[in-house]
Amino acid sequence: MRVVRALSAALLTLGLAAAPAAADASPSPSQDGTAAPTRAGTSFRTATEIEQGQPATASGSTGDYLYWSFPADTGQRPTVEATVKLPESHASQTWQIDVYDGLRRRQACQYGAQTRTAAADASSVRLACVLRTVRAWSEPWANDPLPGTYYVRLTATGIATADLGLPVGSEVRVDARDIGGSAAVDGSLAEPLVPGVATKPGEEREDAAVPAGLEPEGGWASGRWSDRWVWTAAGGILAALAGVGGYALTRGTGRPSRVPPA
Repeated sequence: MRVVRALSAALLTLGLAAAPAAADASPSPSQDGTAAPTRAGTSFRTATEIEQGQPATASGSTGDYLYWSFPADTGQRPTVEATVKLPESHASQTWQIDVYDGLRRRQACQYGAQTRTAAADASSVRLACVLRTVRAWSEPWANDPLPGTYYVRLTATGIATADLGLPVGSEVRVDARDIGGSAAVDGSLAEPLVPGVATKPGEEREDAAVPAGLEPEGGWASGRWSDRWVWTAAGGILAALAGVGGYALTRGTGRPSRVPPA
């Protein structure tokens, strides 16, 4: 019975330890009261910064490149959604959303409608891109997503000449799901991949990149902690208790009283 009680206590401790990690799995919108951005950049360097969970709107013209940037940290799986409001009269148009990491490498979407064609009578078109989970570290030759600033580019492709310059409206929103310890890896980056991270004090130039002003809530994790440690410790405790329990069940009660000592 003591072994059963010990195992029950260990399982209860495991549940209590994992509960906070599960509660933090869903991201929450920014509560700082900042107004949502109403413009977009025209290049990587002028991309408008947006927070996760914060919708951003922008007006532009058909044929423009619209850029936004957002932070993504280790263990997060970002989802980028965009809605384009088309003019009343237009030909068939194909819209595309691309996501780039801090090294400006185009990141593939796991799933989602990254490219869609709007019919001539369509009033809007919706796009989505679910990225792979951000890793704390990767080989130099790999194209894995790493913690840092990510860029979103929205544009139309294959546009009819008559549609060039027509006004359009766009709305972009980025959310991220915390995958947790299942995506944890050994190693971490010295610094997140954000603009201006390599700029040294006193060496700033007029054309130097401006450091990113946004970072995840609570700062950059860079692989310092993950709930994999909780499950590893809990597994070790359960293994030790299983060994004690097995020994208690198999050792018997000692020498029977009817058997004389050797």
